[in-house]
This record gives sequence, C-alpha cells and structure tokens, in this order.
Amino acid sequence: MRATHLGEGCTVLIEDQALDEFLEVAVGEYQRITSETPLPCFALLVGSADHATFTVERVAFGRNARTTDPAARREFTESIVPLFGPAYENETRGWWIDSHDLLRASREAEADGLEILGSVHMHPDWHRIGPPEERKLILSERPTPMDQHVFGNTGWPVNLICYLERRGDVMYHALAAWAPPPPANPHQPCAELPLRIRTNAVVAV
Repeated sequence: MRATHLGEGCTVLIEDQALDEFLEVAVGEYQRITSETPLPCFALLVGSADHATFTVERVAFGRNARTTDPAARREFTESIVPLFGPAYENETRGWWIDSHDLLRASREAEADGLEILGSVHMHPDWHRIGPPEERKLILSERPTPMDQHVFGNTGWPVNLICYLERRGDVMYHALAAWAPPPPANPHQPCAELPLRIRTNAVVAV
C-alpha cells in the first residue's frame, strides 16, 4: 500500500538503528553550529506502509541544494522569507534536498520493495545557543510555522522532528511524528502521529 494513501490515525514505527544513524549525523552537525550558522540536518525516511502503520526501516541522506537549486532559491526568496522573516535569508538555515539525491534514494527504496515515507530533521536548542535576538521562538520536537509550510508542500505522510539539547557535556533528544496539514486547510495545525521506537534490549517474558 502506498504511504500517500494513509494519514492521520496511523502509527509510526522506527527501527532504532535508523534513529541512531540520524542522531550520529545530527549531533555532529549540532557541534558545528555557531550563532551565525544554524546548520540544519535532514534525512529521508525509507520504509513501508500498511493500512494502519508506517514502518521506517532506514534513513537516506542527501546533499543540501538550498543555495544551488534555482527552485530552492526562488522558494526561499519569494515565499519563505516574506512569510517567515529575514532570518531565512541566512543561507545556512533551511534544507532543500538535491533532486538527484532524492531520485537516487527513491530508486534504491523501490529496488528493495520500499518507498519514501517522509523526512526527519533536527531542531537544535536555538533558543538557548542562538543570538539573543533569535531566542524568542522556543524550539522543541513540535513543528514551527515554517515546518508546517514545508510539510504541507511536500505532502509526505510522515514528518519526524528530532529536538537536540546540550546539558553540560551531555546531549539529550526528543522525537515526535507529524502528519502534514490537510490540503484543503493548510493553516490547520499538524496532527501528531503515535510514534514507537524499536527496543533491542532483551526483556524476559
């Protein structure tokens, strides 16, 4: 069953190895963030869907074409900056996956009997580590207005947000899954999807 035929009410299952792979890259990007460079981290979710469940088996990374793809530059200039403010003029903020990498990931998924279910991206604790003038919006694993705009435009049924926060020398994370807003009402808040992460610990029953 194609994932695009499913939506709210479905449960998202994710393999712990897929999440660990994303976290490893996301933490690496987080450590490179400065007050001038709010570096993003983004990956595609690859898996399968049945009548009530999305199963994420792996993630697929691609290049960020935010500054090189003409369509991306046009979208940020004509839509995103006017809607969400001049902070998005910073070319290190935001993600636009390279179309060639998206096609490659889609073909590799299909070869394995899988499909692209959606995406996962990082929210750093920018309200704690960013410049003072950008600390008003408190980030978490919940979607921002910009996220809602992107989720609605892509139409992917599964949109994961991974929030990262540093406490001393220790990193913590939170994860949540979201459906896109309905096409007929793009300003309606995204619905949260039940999310379950596979547990590999041996449990006696």
